[in-house]
Amino acid sequence: MKILAADVNDAFGTVSPPAGMNWCGDDAAVCFGKLVGFGIRTFIIVAAMLLLLYLLWGAFDWITSSGEKEKITKAQNKITNALIGFLLIFGVIVVFQVFAGNMLGIITPTPEGWEFNLPSLK
Repeated sequence: MKILAADVNDAFGTVSPPAGMNWCGDDAAVCFGKLVGFGIRTFIIVAAMLLLLYLLWGAFDWITSSGEKEKITKAQNKITNALIGFLLIFGVIVVFQVFAGNMLGIITPTPEGWEFNLPSLK
């Protein structure tokens, strides 16, 4: 015996979002995909800001080291770690785009960012 979506809707009814809150349509998969895309974009922006701050912190430490070898080495390590972090985040984005976008077709780039096309059982 198959249970169809229409049977479930007949038994439990449908839930509509309040007015003004329906920013992604009636399809739950589209809403979840937009939410995941928003989360990833937010993570990338926050990571970029933290990387920039850490890089500037290392530069500030280098400038204020007044020639002390130990302080210069610590400042160089901060700058090196910030650049390694930048390369890691950039690499993860590229691998994610190639794997999830080009190979699996789960994401499509849009002007607003990535749009997730989650698989469904339709």
